[in-house]
Amino acid sequence: MIELIPTRDDERENFIVNIQAAFKKAVVEEFGDDGKEVIPRSDVEKSFAEKGAQIFNIVSDGKIVGGAVVVIRPNNRNDLSLFYVNVDCHGKGIGFEAWQAIEKLFPETEIWETATPYFEKRNLHFYINKCGFHIVEFFNPRHEEPDEGYEGGRDLPDGDYFFRFEKVMRQ
Repeated sequence: MIELIPTRDDERENFIVNIQAAFKKAVVEEFGDDGKEVIPRSDVEKSFAEKGAQIFNIVSDGKIVGGAVVVIRPNNRNDLSLFYVNVDCHGKGIGFEAWQAIEKLFPETEIWETATPYFEKRNLHFYINKCGFHIVEFFNPRHEEPDEGYEGGRDLPDGDYFFRFEKVMRQ
């Protein structure tokens, strides 16, 4: 049983450390460990501060097993800004159950948006095959992602390559 529990201010440091570890796993598997942060603290904190942001711990059996930042907008075109499952909890269905809980918590959403690096095969499978998202845009050197002040993606190897996804809930 997964619960989404709002993250308290004193839990944000734990959120940052855990999301950095979860994101780093895929980069290390694909490119090796260069010792750099995969998602800078400043990017996570910027997501926390975005207008409409709601920050959640993903909890199972009383233990924090992941987290999410969703940005809820008045036009019901909402953003899954950050989403992770702790490394030791991968492959247990937690992510899918948490995503279903997010959808249920925000039933007025018309479209969900998110993005992930092109090499993140686990995320591609998850968003497309499990959650029903569709790739709607491919950012690359010839079609650059709008600069929204985030640093992390561009610091990744081949960091200019990202997919943007949408999931239409209702029209």
